[in-house]
Amino acid sequence: MANRDRRGRLRDAAIEVLAEQGGRGLTHRAVDAAAGVPPGTSKNYFPTRQSLLQAIAERCVELYRDLPRPVITDRATLVAMMGALLAEAAGPGRQRLLAYLELHAEAARAPWLAAILDGIAAADLTAFEEAQRAAGLPVTPERAAAVTLAMHAAIPHLLVGGPHTLAAVGLDDPGRFARDLLDAVYGRAEERSEEYAHGHQPVPRGGA
Repeated sequence: MANRDRRGRLRDAAIEVLAEQGGRGLTHRAVDAAAGVPPGTSKNYFPTRQSLLQAIAERCVELYRDLPRPVITDRATLVAMMGALLAEAAGPGRQRLLAYLELHAEAARAPWLAAILDGIAAADLTAFEEAQRAAGLPVTPERAAAVTLAMHAAIPHLLVGGPHTLAAVGLDDPGRFARDLLDAVYGRAEERSEEYAHGHQPVPRGGA
């Protein structure tokens, strides 16, 4: 196995370990076992626990950048995109997001790690604002941030999967949650259509 391939395999194995065993379970031995390599291999590539965490964080940045970016043309496609992101968090993206939340816990005590994760958060805020604008919504920075932060806040609940909590906040139906979130921040789509049809100025909601 080429060094580059082995390094990539070790980083993905480290994500798996962090997601399944948490911060306390992140050891070089556990990463070696998850990657199916001889003991001591991960330590050759990432000598310290800090370098192991850095490798995981940098891999999470790569995975974030590789996420598909659907073209947003209207409110319906935005709702579909948001619903799909939430469904992915409880499905195929579960492991990556569990590791990402564990990284956040570590970053609360490690400024160098917080700086890496801050880049993902900043990019996400920008991407969601651009998506809301592309959907034709009356975007303000405050409204865009409210939508983005609500999406982020939903993720831990989806990962835990408590049925009563999910039902109480509408996350048992990710598509409905996304639609209701936009309705709460921007008003219902039909209401806005009526306002425009009658020549009225839209009533500001949730932002300046």
